[in-house]
Amino acid sequence: MTEPAPVDLIHLTDPDGNRCIVRVTGRFQPGVLTGHDIVRADVLASASFVDARLDLYLFQDDLDSWEQALSHLGPGQTASIGGDRGLNLDVHMYEDGWLSIRVSDPDRLTAILGVRPQGDWITEHRERLEQVRLTWPSEVIETAPGAYTWSPSRKR
Repeated sequence: MTEPAPVDLIHLTDPDGNRCIVRVTGRFQPGVLTGHDIVRADVLASASFVDARLDLYLFQDDLDSWEQALSHLGPGQTASIGGDRGLNLDVHMYEDGWLSIRVSDPDRLTAILGVRPQGDWITEHRERLEQVRLTWPSEVIETAPGAYTWSPSRKR
């Protein structure tokens, strides 16, 4: 069975060449109960002063939190993905439509990019999230703390 093509969960660019992309590339440990539902991603951040590729591992809870954050994002608000396990990405929206994107990997890099996305980027990113979930659906159930089993709906 072939791996699905990568899917961009986040794709924020502007005409000036500033960009922040979170590209989901696959499952962390396919076929292993404790790592199967974790997806791995590349964070690609570039501007005139930085060109970086960083690793990010996302749990299903991270995707749920991202969905919630997108639903409530408005001027003066911040949406985050990642967390206290390593790399964290914060997207802050300003009144004029500009975004500041803070990419922080405590072991390697902290950078803040300014991006002015075009169009209805929030709706587009909800669709991107749905595509990630369709491509790598949750297939593991936690039956008790630390105890896992395969979901009956798992595609083999």
